[in-house]
Amino acid sequence: MAAAFAVALAVEALDELVGGTNGAALPLMRAGLRLSYTEIGLLVAVPLLIGGLLELPFGLIAGQGQRRNRLVLLGGAVFAGSLVLVALSPGFLALLVGFVVFFPASGAFVSFTQAALMDSDPDRRQQRMAGWNLAGAAGAVAGPLLVVGTLAAGGTWRYAYLLLAGLAVVTVGLAVAGGPARPSLGEPSRDDNEARRVTVREAIRAVREGGAVRWLVLLEVSDLLLDVLTGYAGLYLVGVAHASPQLAAVGVAVRLAATLAGDALFVPLAHRITARAALVSTAAAAAVLYPAFLLLPWLGAKLAALAALSIVTACWYPVAKAGLYGSLPGNSGIAVFWTSVTGLAGSAGPLLVGVVAQQAGLGWALALLAVTPLAVLALASRQQRLIGCSDDRNITSQS
Repeated sequence: MAAAFAVALAVEALDELVGGTNGAALPLMRAGLRLSYTEIGLLVAVPLLIGGLLELPFGLIAGQGQRRNRLVLLGGAVFAGSLVLVALSPGFLALLVGFVVFFPASGAFVSFTQAALMDSDPDRRQQRMAGWNLAGAAGAVAGPLLVVGTLAAGGTWRYAYLLLAGLAVVTVGLAVAGGPARPSLGEPSRDDNEARRVTVREAIRAVREGGAVRWLVLLEVSDLLLDVLTGYAGLYLVGVAHASPQLAAVGVAVRLAATLAGDALFVPLAHRITARAALVSTAAAAAVLYPAFLLLPWLGAKLAALAALSIVTACWYPVAKAGLYGSLPGNSGIAVFWTSVTGLAGSAGPLLVGVVAQQAGLGWALALLAVTPLAVLALASRQQRLIGCSDDRNITSQS
C-alpha cells in the first residue's frame, strides 16, 4: 500500500511538473517558433476546451478494476507521447495538437490514479489528498527550475520536454509495477463485468443523493483564490501594485513557495481536524488576508499577506476533493465525471475576471474575488450534515 501511494504521488508530481514547465517555457516557444499572441492564446484556451470535452466520458466508461487500470496505463502512454510531440513540434499546429492530446491523456492517467487512491483507503481520504496536493505543489515549483536548469546546461525548451517524456515513461513503468490503479489495491472483487459503464442518468442520481453538489461547487468556488489568483498575481503586481516585472516574478515565486509550505503544514494536520473545521477556520482567515493583500500600500506588506493567504488556503483543494469522493462511496468514476463537468463550467471564472479587468481594471476585477472566502464559509457551514464532525479523527465519514 505504501508503494502504491508513492507511485500515485509521483504521477501527480509529474503532472504538475509539466504544468510548471509549460508556464516557464511558453515565452521560449513563442520566440523559437515565432508564434503570435493569438496563437499563444489558442495554445492556452483550445486544449482546455477540447481536452476537457474529450475527458468527459472517461468517468462513465472507466468503471473500476481491470478497465480502469487499462485506461490509466493507456493514458500514461499517450501522456508521454504527447510530450514527445511537443518537443519535436516544427510549428504551431503540431504544438497545438500535442497540447490538446496531453489534456485527456492527463485526465486518464492522473485523475483515475487519484480515484484509485481514494478507493484504496476510504478512511484516510483527506490525509491522502493532503499528500497528493503536496506532491503536486512540489512539482509545480520544480517546473520552472527544470527549464532554468536545462537552459543552463546548454539545452533548449525542447530538451526539457524530452526529459519530461522520459520521466513519464519511468512513471508509467512504476504504475504498471505497483500503482494504486492496479485492481488488487483498489476493488479486488470487481472485474470487467461488474465494473460496468455508468449512464448519465445514474451519475445525476448519485450526485443528488450523495450530497456531492456542494463539494463540487466548493471545488470551483475555492479555485478562484487558488489557481485563478495565481494566474493573475503577476499581472496584478505589475499593473496595479506598480512593481517591476522582476519583483512581480519574485511575488509569483513567493506565492508558489508559500502554497507548498501550506501543503506541507496540512499533511500532519489532516487526520486531526474535521473537514468543516479546516474550511471554516481558513476561510475566516482568508476573509481578512485577501482584502489586506489588495489594500496594503507597500509591496513587502502585500507579499507577506499573499504568502499568509497562500498558506491558509492550501488545504481547500484536498479537503473538498476528499469530501467529494467521500460523498460518492464506490462511485469514484462518477466523481471524476462530475469534476470534469464542473471544471468546464469553472473555466468561466478566469474569463470573467479578464472581462471585468478589461472594462473596469484588474484591481476591481480581483476585488470581486473577496466574496470567495465568504462563499467557502457558507458552503462549509452547510456541510455539517455530510461530515462526521463528532469524531475529529474520522474526517471523511458520511451521513
